Amino acid sequence: MTPEKIIVITAPSGSGKTTLVKRLLAACPRLEFSISACTRQPRQGEVDGKDYYFYSPEHFKKLIDEDAFIEWEMVYPRKYYGTLKSEILRIREENKFPLVDIDVKGALAIQQAYRKSTMSIFIEAPSIDALRQRLMARGTETPHTLAERIDKAIHELAFAPQFDRILINDDLDIATKELVSTVEAFISA
Repeated sequence: MTPEKIIVITAPSGSGKTTLVKRLLAACPRLEFSISACTRQPRQGEVDGKDYYFYSPEHFKKLIDEDAFIEWEMVYPRKYYGTLKSEILRIREENKFPLVDIDVKGALAIQQAYRKSTMSIFIEAPSIDALRQRLMARGTETPHTLAERIDKAIHELAFAPQFDRILINDDLDIATKELVSTVEAFISA
């Protein structure tokens, strides 16, 4: 029997989601990363079908018309992102559980669509100051983009209570253990 459960993880930028997801996938071989579709150009080193499915805006719109997505959104003009139904089926056919790493709005959409079979986890930094420090430490933010990311994080934090679990990433090792045990309990139930 194929696994019907879906694990959805979301977080404001700088919360440590990507690191935690990588650790979770390494610790839980029954999980498989769900590859999102998008219309942006691949970044240096990104591979189509591994990091994302890279589509033209026209092809993405065709897939929307064909009802191919669990959820999708236009993040910026002509910049679409979405979770393909076929990707979830691919993972289930491998007898694994899909792990969807997605933005807050998309996570809420999947949670709504698959309420009885989804475990949704919202990852937070311990504080806005800690989040700011993490973003600054990346060395990739201008004062303007830093302010935008902080404002967006404050907005996204308001949605945290709508998720099944809120995980505070204060200590990476403790957060990893908590995440792994939460997900293992859910997929084993």
